[in-house]
Amino acid sequence: PVVFLTNAGNCLPSAKARELSEALRLQVYPEQVVLAHSPLQLFSQFHRKCMLVAGQGPVEENARNLGFKHVVTIEALRKAYPLLDMVDQSRRPKELPPPTIGFPTIEGVILFGEPVRWETSLQLITDVLLSNGNPEAGLQDVPYPHLPIIACNMDLLWMAEAKMPRFGHGTFLLCLENIYKKVTGRELKYEALIGKPSTVTYRYAEYLIKQQAEKQGWKAPIRRLYAVGDNPMSDVYGANLYNNYLRSAQQNQVRAGVQRSPQAGNPHTEDYLKMKKDCSSSVESCESILVCTGVYHHNDSVPSKAEQCTTETVFHGHRDFCFDPSLLEASYIVQDVNEAVQLAFKKENW
Repeated sequence: PVVFLTNAGNCLPSAKARELSEALRLQVYPEQVVLAHSPLQLFSQFHRKCMLVAGQGPVEENARNLGFKHVVTIEALRKAYPLLDMVDQSRRPKELPPPTIGFPTIEGVILFGEPVRWETSLQLITDVLLSNGNPEAGLQDVPYPHLPIIACNMDLLWMAEAKMPRFGHGTFLLCLENIYKKVTGRELKYEALIGKPSTVTYRYAEYLIKQQAEKQGWKAPIRRLYAVGDNPMSDVYGANLYNNYLRSAQQNQVRAGVQRSPQAGNPHTEDYLKMKKDCSSSVESCESILVCTGVYHHNDSVPSKAEQCTTETVFHGHRDFCFDPSLLEASYIVQDVNEAVQLAFKKENW
């Protein structure tokens, strides 16, 4: 059983499955694909709220497929209130537009991924937060706590065709957090952070893997997961964080039943992960396998001692995740995915 865990979110699961099928020359099904936003289908308490969605690609279709009934895009908000988007002078209305009537009050924000026009999204999201979901009302007392925000994909950087890593959604989140704090003097708070390295995403991946095992007729419970990736900050950190979560959950089960792991990264995520079946896990470990065909390369300098790592390694993780240098150390380092798969087969005596 295998799932393809990606922080991409600007496509549909079916499109990503087709892309993987063509690349790997085998059939990959949409239910094997976990995009950054896939676990949102479990966040049912938000499905009937009016949610502002930001990102690129089919964000509205993705939101509706995940169960959200009332969705407002950044573009729809900009058209309703054209005077809000004033950075690009060419987009300013030539005449004063008539007042907008009947536009719904926004009740929450979903950040699917990095948008195309950062200045527009940063401005309008901030407007929504400062106005408690009604930008037409103007700025009075700044509401705090602000409207709930759910962010998918915290990657500061990602690797594409360029020789150097590119800005990811984590960079956009960093901008939004700092703008909000500079304007209000208060911290931006997230209802949940999902996508790698969030524990909730790995738990969801485990859930799908168990479903596949059942369909394939596996009798023995799954004891070990192998997480293969090229990014130490998202793939290795996330796998190790989940490994710690599994160990903590086992200890808690022995003591007094299942409790929330202190290393879950985000205090809210476990509340929303309501599986259809019993959440007690047979999985004992999640081993991280780092490949050298993307963000990480063999010649990268990785401090061997934790003290060195604290001072020499720049933490690219999200603000709300603690920096534990040991979580960046992969269980294994191999050249590519093929070697990673062969390693897992050897470990499992296949």
